[in-house]
Amino acid sequence: MRTETRMTPFWRAVVIVLTVLGVLLAMNQVFFWNLFGLALLTNSYLYLVMACFLPVVFIVNPLRKVPLAEKVEATQGSGQAAAALESPVRWYDVALMLVSAAACVYFAFNGTRIKNFGWEFMAPAVATVAAFVLWAVVLEVLRRTGGLAVTVIALVFSLYPLVAERLPIGVLQGVTYDLPTLAQVHAMGAESILGLPIQTAATILVGFLVFGVALQHTGGADFFHNLAMSIFGRYRGGAAKVSVASSAAMGMMSGSAVSNVLTTGPMTIPAMKRSGFSPTYAGGIEATASSGGSITPPIMGTAAFLMVSFVGVPYTEILVAATIPAVLYFLGIYLQVDGYAARRGLRGVPVDRLPRTVATLVAGWPYVLALMLLTGLLFVTNSETQVPYYVIAVLLAVAVLRPGRTFGPREFTEFLVDSGRTLSSIIGIIAGVGLIVGGLTATGVSLSLARELVALVGDNVVLILIAGAVTCFIMGMGMTISAAYVFLAIVMVPAVIDLGVNPLAAHLFVIYWASVSYITPPVGLAAFAAAGLAKAPAMATSVAAMKLGAVKYIVPFGFALNPALVAQDSPGRIVLAFALSIVGVYALASAIEGWTVGFDRRMPVLFRVTAAVGGFLLFLPTALAAVVGLALVAGSVLLTFLTVRPAPEAERGDAPEPAADDDAVPAPATAAAPATL
Repeated sequence: MRTETRMTPFWRAVVIVLTVLGVLLAMNQVFFWNLFGLALLTNSYLYLVMACFLPVVFIVNPLRKVPLAEKVEATQGSGQAAAALESPVRWYDVALMLVSAAACVYFAFNGTRIKNFGWEFMAPAVATVAAFVLWAVVLEVLRRTGGLAVTVIALVFSLYPLVAERLPIGVLQGVTYDLPTLAQVHAMGAESILGLPIQTAATILVGFLVFGVALQHTGGADFFHNLAMSIFGRYRGGAAKVSVASSAAMGMMSGSAVSNVLTTGPMTIPAMKRSGFSPTYAGGIEATASSGGSITPPIMGTAAFLMVSFVGVPYTEILVAATIPAVLYFLGIYLQVDGYAARRGLRGVPVDRLPRTVATLVAGWPYVLALMLLTGLLFVTNSETQVPYYVIAVLLAVAVLRPGRTFGPREFTEFLVDSGRTLSSIIGIIAGVGLIVGGLTATGVSLSLARELVALVGDNVVLILIAGAVTCFIMGMGMTISAAYVFLAIVMVPAVIDLGVNPLAAHLFVIYWASVSYITPPVGLAAFAAAGLAKAPAMATSVAAMKLGAVKYIVPFGFALNPALVAQDSPGRIVLAFALSIVGVYALASAIEGWTVGFDRRMPVLFRVTAAVGGFLLFLPTALAAVVGLALVAGSVLLTFLTVRPAPEAERGDAPEPAADDDAVPAPATAAAPATL
């Protein structure tokens, strides 16, 4: 195993300096400080933000990315083993750092000239050369942060305007550019690298990402895990329910499914296995819960913030719209876990080994205060760009002054380094994704694609949603959620909106379906990472995660067809739709797991199919669908209750029955537990 480390004290110091400069730049812009008379044009500001964070990418990300299997193996070992996977910063990394910073600073210095003299189409020779340099650097940054697949896609789309006029397919024909002009458009235009995605990232996203890092580094991750333990640990399958709650909270902070699995998985997966869950199912639970972080308010993931620019609404409106679908998603996982635990006779954790809820809340008051303050200020104030910085200041002040907890120079340094890692990764990905948007926008093809899609399906909303779901899933396999969202927000969402789907619902539909690739075969990166930690077959773990996350496949169709599920209707209709969808999730969870939660009876296959159909109908907006759906769900549950005898304790046993595709698992804890929660 390699023993060289990448983040030496010198390079950590460089990351800290660049991160502090980048965050101060963002604060100067959003608070309108104009420090030292620094009133920046938007394009100059964006170039300077990239000048701070693109070099960080070359420090923290090596030329060759560590394979996921090696990363999982290192995570199971010590921090020293994980660090040993890193190679030192090489001369070419330094060269790329300097070149990227120089190109961005050059453009920032000439920001006014770029605007006033139209350098986007007619630039001096030096600016044209710098444009080629920035184009190449952004592609390499994207490769190091987002992977090779998304980089190839970005490269193809960025070169597409060179041949757009000569393509044989009519819908793909557009305006053609020569190579120097195309480089200028990508580097100095307002629709490519400097497009809406990075404008959103540099103004709104910086503060929220730093807030998520601050929440973790001041003890938020431990608090949410302990709170989940105190609430859910005593109930049957408690270890898995703790995993669902803590992974949801952690994913909300990080927004990354894979990093969430690698962070919380080493704690939650062994605990689930010890309590009686099979390795495959334990890995599936962790992967499914972790992948829900990007859809969980109030922080959510990068794509949700990009919606602010694409939809043109305040972030608070997106936060409200995303709440019901997120609740339904985690409720579905929870009910399936409860059914699995009941079917196998699994018990909870002994009460005397659990933290007390009230004591945990009292000890973790800063984190509760931070989330309440963040949410409250978002609704009370009109500046979502400024709010996270106020909350960060409160968090850090409490961490420093709070007795009994150490948050000194060392911890603050780690916080800054981690902030630099997170910000550089997101800025790098979004800058690269801008090339995709730039290629489609420059040719004028983005609008024609939407029109052709509508013409192809006519006025059939369901068909276009199915086509969109498949496209989102395929794009999500090769791209990050934010990258897939940006592409589809340009190409597909306008077509969906043209057919009458609510704009917020259409954009959330894309985010949900782009994120399912993290748990769905054949890629399932989050599931594969969890499988490595659980020592379970990767594909079987991905299938288990897909079953557990079934609601994530169905709910998007529900809120696309019924806007009340994204709070886009009258209060009465919203409440009714929410209530019906809860019943629908209950029916789907019972049907998938084969167990009527609350009645503790195995559900026959015919009744499972009936319940699943009824559950799906309850997501639809019509009264007939609601009546038929309720009748099918009630009938299947009632007939199961009347015709199936409850499994005796002796049959279910105190030890789990091994699944056909799993190894034998250890006996569960023996503490008594309530039947359900």
